[in-house]
Amino acid sequence: MPPQPPRPNATARPRRSYDQYCAAARGLDAVGDRWTLLIVRELLAGPRRYTDLHADLPGVSTDVLASRLKDMEQHGLSTRRKLPPPASAYVYELTDRGRALLPVLKALAAWGAPALTERRPTDAVRAHWLALPLLGSLTALDAEGLLEVRLDEGVFHVRAGASDEGYGEGEAPEEPDARVALDAATCAAVARGELTLGEGVRDGRIELSGDGVLAKALRES
Repeated sequence: MPPQPPRPNATARPRRSYDQYCAAARGLDAVGDRWTLLIVRELLAGPRRYTDLHADLPGVSTDVLASRLKDMEQHGLSTRRKLPPPASAYVYELTDRGRALLPVLKALAAWGAPALTERRPTDAVRAHWLALPLLGSLTALDAEGLLEVRLDEGVFHVRAGASDEGYGEGEAPEEPDARVALDAATCAAVARGELTLGEGVRDGRIELSGDGVLAKALRES
């Protein structure tokens, strides 16, 4: 049986609050702790087991991860459920309130993208970490659809320009409207606004396949 996350006592530490009658302060009461928004980033890609979360959040301790997950449940951002047999494992997933943080993470990624320059030797990387800034760059396109993105580090998919906008880890769950293959440095350049996907295709830095509206919009960007 895979290891289960520690379940800290709800009274292990007092509830922290800025104690300010302010919407921003109330929001930070829920997501202002270190690691919380990065856990949201992971869960926006879909339900995750505790071990998967720990593997994709290098640097977080097991105690801190368990504590943040408990806090997120208490704030109504996420839930924990057991998978049916034969899995016998628990997964964490976002509630509607938790998923409503997608625009917040998109804005934060857009603000942080200019700092995403040369990768430092100490930097970990996962392919789906580039989904948020890439999703932001797709918002300006006058097209919607499902895009599958393949990097050396892995595969993820984004759904752009639709009411169910979002992203997920792994291959697209259905036939995508377009597929691209590129490296992480090129993806980061797109995120920073230094390069459009269309320019990358024309320069030979990005491979693009697909014949639909989304693929055409990407080629012409």
